Amino acid sequence: MRIGVLTDAETASGFRMAGLEALVAAPEEAAEKLTQMVQSNRYALIAVDERLLKDPNKAVERVMRGRSVPVLLSLPNLMDTFSGGGDAKVYMRRLVRETIGFDIKL
Repeated sequence: MRIGVLTDAETASGFRMAGLEALVAAPEEAAEKLTQMVQSNRYALIAVDERLLKDPNKAVERVMRGRSVPVLLSLPNLMDTFSGGGDAKVYMRRLVRETIGFDIKL
């Protein structure tokens, strides 16, 4: 199983350079793409840009019924979050640790 990211085209490039599978969506198609990602059974963790979906769990609530995987993670848009010079890697590690309970190497 993999880690997937659902985000905008510009941010997706950065995730791909880090070795993650990033899918691109516009806000109007984000819920449908997220549903497809969940149903594919390929992902253990799916991070969703909050600009696309404020509450990814609610968007796929019906599809997730009875499933424990994938874990859905709402992700603040990195362009907004780090425009002030913050450390994206430290932020992501902390966010994942708080969500799933352990560290991953990015």
